[in-house]
Amino acid sequence: MDLNTPPDMPPEALAQGLVDLLEIEEIDTDLYRGKRQPGGVGRVFGGQVIAQALQAAQRSTDAPKIAHSLHAYFMRPGNEDFPIIFRVVRDFEGRSFATRRVIAMQQGQPILNMAASFQVPEEGLHHQDKMPDVPGPDELKSDVELRREMIDEIPEKFRRHMLRSRPIEIRPVHPRSWFRPVKQEPKQDSWFRLVAPIGDDAAMHRAILAYASDMSLLGTSMLAHGINWMTHNVQTASLDHALWLHEEFRADDWLLYSCDSPWAGHARGFNRGRIYNRDGRLVASVAQEGLMRVRD
Repeated sequence: MDLNTPPDMPPEALAQGLVDLLEIEEIDTDLYRGKRQPGGVGRVFGGQVIAQALQAAQRSTDAPKIAHSLHAYFMRPGNEDFPIIFRVVRDFEGRSFATRRVIAMQQGQPILNMAASFQVPEEGLHHQDKMPDVPGPDELKSDVELRREMIDEIPEKFRRHMLRSRPIEIRPVHPRSWFRPVKQEPKQDSWFRLVAPIGDDAAMHRAILAYASDMSLLGTSMLAHGINWMTHNVQTASLDHALWLHEEFRADDWLLYSCDSPWAGHARGFNRGRIYNRDGRLVASVAQEGLMRVRD
């Protein structure tokens, strides 16, 4: 084994590690502490902050109301050296809907503001976009398998990061080269799931989907320009993130993430995503604008 290739972890341990990361601690009324990513270095993954903020909002809201949307703004990068404190504000509590604001803070500074809305489930008119006609996950290789096949192309300084075991398995429908990027239509489809089954806590499944929804999006807008952060000096960061939860789902079963980018400009890229289960039900929609600044 290459010394720069990290050892594999059992899928059950990886899945439980993500569940543990998203199990926030209540330290006072409407005040919560989010854990640090074990072994995390540098900037906190944005999906982690969103997922933990959603967990704080969910913990402050009683059943039968469930989360159906969230809108978040990133203000500062999170630091892996510190836990994150989440303060919840209960803006509205109605018979059908409730809204919450969540402020995520580190060292006394806000790093994210999020608004979330909750609804008592009810029946109503229904329609949805059709799921793209793509191969199923059983016909595709995982992103880790694809990267291991091209290990000789991966600079040693990137190998540990790119080949490490992850709690979310991704199987791209149309794999692309990280090291020979070409300009192409800014669209991509990929299947993803938690690598091992977890329990039936629907709130945790929503948090895991929120975590995974921050993957793939920003890279979609760069496809049109034939660049990525490994081959070009490009500064990227999520600026805002919106997620709508339409239907029930399981994050430990395969979900298709279909992404596109209709616009980029002024050092920003705008990206959209639709998430389907294997039966073709549209279970969630996502939108995000991110910083995409190319430096000389």
